[in-house]
Amino acid sequence: MLDHVGCSVSDFARSLAFYQRALAPLGIGLVMQVGAAETGAGNHAGFGHAGKPTFWIGDGDARIGHVHVAFASSDRAGVDAFHRAALAAGGTDNGAPGLRPHYHPDYYGAFVLDPDGHNVEVVCHAPAA
Repeated sequence: MLDHVGCSVSDFARSLAFYQRALAPLGIGLVMQVGAAETGAGNHAGFGHAGKPTFWIGDGDARIGHVHVAFASSDRAGVDAFHRAALAAGGTDNGAPGLRPHYHPDYYGAFVLDPDGHNVEVVCHAPAA
């Protein structure tokens, strides 16, 4: 059901150091970092294990206090259907369905802001059928 969650932080370097130390005893480590060139919204760090980030922190987002949640879809058609339905329900486009190869080659996602400004994503990690 959930693929990953994320939150904005006020001081990226401080939070990066905090989560690296705080999550280490749980076997959760830094898996990936991306910058504004890839995300359009500052620095982001993904924590998880076995190469899969499940918790993200990010800066450069004026919506401090809002959250990011990503739901998993088993296929790309589900990502497309979510995006259409969310926009029809009153959501605001925050990233049309498409590949995001800076995460990995088969990362296919779509983003919508809900009525409160939370960034809701649906992602499919499977290759195109």
